[in-house]
Amino acid sequence: MLTVIAALVGLVVGVALAAAYLLLRSGSRVHVVEREAEAIRRETQIEARENAVRLRSEIEDEVQTRRLQIAKVEERAQAQERELTQKQTETLRREQGLNDRETHVRELQDELKAAKNEAVKELERVAGLTVVDAKRHLLERSEDLIRHELARTVRQLDEEARVEAKRRARNLVADALQRVAASHTAETTVTVVELPSDDMKGRIIGREGRNIRALEHLTGVDFIIDDTPQAVVLSSFDGIRREIAKMTLQKLIEDGRIHPARIEEMYYGSKAELEEHVRLAGEQAVFEANCGDLHEEVVKVLGRLRYRTSYGQNVLKHTLEVVHLVGIMASELGASVKTAKRAALLHDLGKAMTHEVEGSHALISAQWAKRYGESQGVVHAIEAHHHEVQPQTVEAVLLIAADAISASRPGARGESLEHYIKRLGALEELATQKPGVAKAYALQAGREIRVMVEPTEVDDDAAILLSHEIAREIEDQLEYPGQVKVIVIRESRAIEVAK
Repeated sequence: MLTVIAALVGLVVGVALAAAYLLLRSGSRVHVVEREAEAIRRETQIEARENAVRLRSEIEDEVQTRRLQIAKVEERAQAQERELTQKQTETLRREQGLNDRETHVRELQDELKAAKNEAVKELERVAGLTVVDAKRHLLERSEDLIRHELARTVRQLDEEARVEAKRRARNLVADALQRVAASHTAETTVTVVELPSDDMKGRIIGREGRNIRALEHLTGVDFIIDDTPQAVVLSSFDGIRREIAKMTLQKLIEDGRIHPARIEEMYYGSKAELEEHVRLAGEQAVFEANCGDLHEEVVKVLGRLRYRTSYGQNVLKHTLEVVHLVGIMASELGASVKTAKRAALLHDLGKAMTHEVEGSHALISAQWAKRYGESQGVVHAIEAHHHEVQPQTVEAVLLIAADAISASRPGARGESLEHYIKRLGALEELATQKPGVAKAYALQAGREIRVMVEPTEVDDDAAILLSHEIAREIEDQLEYPGQVKVIVIRESRAIEVAK
């Protein structure tokens, strides 16, 4: 027990001694830290005093520099002020001099005006005329002289202009004609189809003439089979009908089977083929004229002109000739070549129309051009090319001139043939105006007209009356040599298909 107590007492004493030792060491460190802090404080104060001294010195230097700069600026300002004062003084001096001169000039002007008035009064007294009278007299004399001189100059220039215009017009037309290689195709109303043998003539005529009647009925062309060896003559004033008849007959000869059903089949095939030829002819004409962007319908009508003639002149060739002529003249005169050539290309479209379209060909052509989007300049030139509308543009006048040049060159046209064609056309037109008439064809050089009527609209009795009525109107309205036979044909067909 005593041992334990002794141990505890020893432990307590040891702890107390350790605590006392630690307290002594801690007190010595505090003194060291305090001494270090005091040293740092003294160093900081010394550094702050040094920085303050240095900063004060820098500020004083800066202030001195600024004072010097301000002094220089003030010195320059004073110099500028002195210079401005000198300039102001000089300006005032010059202004005073100008005022003095202005006063002197006004005095001189007054003196000059007074002297002028005095001189005028003296001249009026000596001449016996006032200034107004003298001016009027001088102007009248000058006006008379100028008027006479102007009239003489105008007459001279007018004469020179007429001479020069005639010379340039002759040169222009001559140059245009030389640059256009115009060819002329003689018009004919007959086409000859060669036969492999004379035996083919009988087959073309058919039993009791049924084949030739079918051909003439479908095509509207007169088939002339005479003593001409190995040939059949097709006669019609309509070139398109004649061409279709020619193609139909050639196909029948080549095929060998000639009967009404086959004739009808070949006829419609040839008609479709010719329509393609017409379209190609129109496209070729557009290409040669260098006028694109034409409507398809216009191109087709243009191609039909290949089979039309006017006074013996092929209308399509005439059209292209006019296109080239008007293009050359328009380029020489500085007019619109595009407008002139398009108007020339379309100016005779109306000649391709049938008699069912009423009006002159110039106005019909203009209507078609307007319908399919042509410009007003093109439409006006077309409608004015036969003076049915007064020409208002250079292109219209050039088209009139080119059309006349193409038509008037030697050998281009023949008058009698055109009259013949017009007479046949008048016959057909008179017949087709009757109600119930489907088609009408003038045959035998106008000595016969065949009228096809609709069987549902015209009965047999009405057909007889119609023939008499047409004959009487031909006698009253038309001029014709000899006699004209009127044949009214009424045909009924019943078709049924066996299945």
